Amino acid sequence: MSIDMAKEPAGAPVPVARTTVRQSVPWTKKLASGRVYLGALIVLIWGLGPFYWMVVTALRDPIYQFDNTPWPTHLTLENFRNAFDTSRGNDFGRALGNSVIIGSITTVVALLIGVMAAYALARLTFKGKYLVSGLILSASMFPVVVLVTPLFQLFTNIGWIGQYQAMIIPNISFVLPMTVYILASFFTELPWELEEAARIDGASRFQAFRLIMLPLAAPAVFTTAILAFIAAVNEYLLARLLSSDATEPVTVAVARFSGNNPQVQPYAAIMAAGTIVTIPLVIMVLLFQRRIISGLTAGGVKS
Repeated sequence: MSIDMAKEPAGAPVPVARTTVRQSVPWTKKLASGRVYLGALIVLIWGLGPFYWMVVTALRDPIYQFDNTPWPTHLTLENFRNAFDTSRGNDFGRALGNSVIIGSITTVVALLIGVMAAYALARLTFKGKYLVSGLILSASMFPVVVLVTPLFQLFTNIGWIGQYQAMIIPNISFVLPMTVYILASFFTELPWELEEAARIDGASRFQAFRLIMLPLAAPAVFTTAILAFIAAVNEYLLARLLSSDATEPVTVAVARFSGNNPQVQPYAAIMAAGTIVTIPLVIMVLLFQRRIISGLTAGGVKS
C-alpha cells in the first residue's frame, strides 16, 4: 500500500521563524530618565511637605503639638474646634467670610477690566501699545512694601481704614497685571478669521468680542480667575495695616490667634486654621486641573 506524499517544489523558499530582538536601552537614557523622576519626586516632597506637616499637626492633640513624629499620632479634632472658638477673642469664621468677599470682588473687577485691556492689547493697533504693555508688566514687579506708607496715609485721610475697599482696591492693582498678561497672550493666538466673519455678518466689534472671542477664551479666563482669587486671599502685609477686627481676612486673623495661655502660641490651632483655608483651594485646583493647564498653555503654540 503506497501513500502519495505532497512534495515541496524544488527551489521553494524555506520559511524562517521570526525572532523578536529586543534592543537594550542605553544606560545613559536610563540615567536621564531616573534623574527626571528623582527631580519630580524632590519637587513633590518640597511642595507637599509643609502641607502634610500642617495637616498632621492640626490632627494632633494640643498637648503633643510639638511632637516631631512624622506620621499622625494622638488624633483629635479639638484643634479645629479651637480655631472657631470665639471665647479667646478669635473670630476665624468671620475672617473666612471677609476673605471670600475681598477675593471675589477683587477677582470679578480684575477680570472685567483685564479681559477688555488684554483684548485691546492683543487685537488693536494704537500708538504707544508696546509702552502700555511694558508699564503693565513692570507694575507686577513693583514691591508692595513701598506702597504701605503712602496707602496708609491716603486711606487715613479719606477715612477708609478698616473698610473693605481699603484692601480691595490695592489688591486689584496687584492682580490686574497678571490678568492682562495671561489673557493678552491667549487673545493674540486666537484666529482672526472668526472675528472677521462675525464683523462681515454685521456684528459690531464689541458683539464679536462678547459672542465669539470671549467664549473661546473661557479656559484662560477661568485659569486667571483662580490665580487672581488665590493671590487676593493670600495678601497679608496691606491687610494687616488697613483692616479692622470686623474686616480682617484669614491671613491676619490666623496671625493674631491667641490661646488659653497668652505666653504660649496656639500652634496646633493655627495649623488647623491653615488646613481649613488650604484644603478648599487644593480641592478646587484638583477638580479643575485640566481646565487650568489648558488655560495656562493655550496660546503657547501657533497654529
